[in-house]
Amino acid sequence: MGIALHQIVFFVAAILIIVCSILTVTTKHLLRSATYLLIVLFSTAMLYFLLDYTFLGAAQIIVYAGGIVVLYVFSIFLTRSNKSLYAFADKGKLASAAVAAIAGGVILLMCILSHSFALQVAPTADNEVTMDIIGQALTGTGKYQYLLPFEAVSILLLACIVGGIVIARKK
Repeated sequence: MGIALHQIVFFVAAILIIVCSILTVTTKHLLRSATYLLIVLFSTAMLYFLLDYTFLGAAQIIVYAGGIVVLYVFSIFLTRSNKSLYAFADKGKLASAAVAAIAGGVILLMCILSHSFALQVAPTADNEVTMDIIGQALTGTGKYQYLLPFEAVSILLLACIVGGIVIARKK
C-alpha cells in the first residue's frame, strides 16, 4: 500500500510545524525567530488547505501570517538592537518551564486519546455549505456564529499596534 500525495504533504507540514516551532522559541536571534514563526503559520495554513478548509486557510494566512508577523517584525525593528534574546534564567525557572511543558503535553495527549473523531463526510447537495451560509455565520451573533472572535482579533491587532508605538516611543 503506497503513500498518497496528501499524506506526504501532511507529514512535510507536520515536520515543518514541529521543527520550526521549536526553533522559534529556542533561537537567539529575533529575526530568525520571526521567520520560523512565519513558517509555522504558513504550514498550519497548508494543513487547512489539505483538509479543504480553504476559507480557514486563507484567514490563517491573512490574519496571522500577514498581520501578526508583520507587526512582530516591525516591533523588533522599532524596539531592539542586534542583541540576544536570552537573559540567563536560573535552574528553578528552567525546571518549572520543563514541568509545565510536560504537563501540557500530557494533557494534550489525554484529550486526543479520549476524543472519538468522526469520519469525513463528502459534501452532497443536502449538506453543501454555500458562501451565503458562511457569510451569515461570520457576521451573526448567535450560537456557532463568529462575529465575536473576529472582533477579538481586531482588538488583538489594535493592542499590538498601540503596544509597539508605546514601546518604540519610550525614549
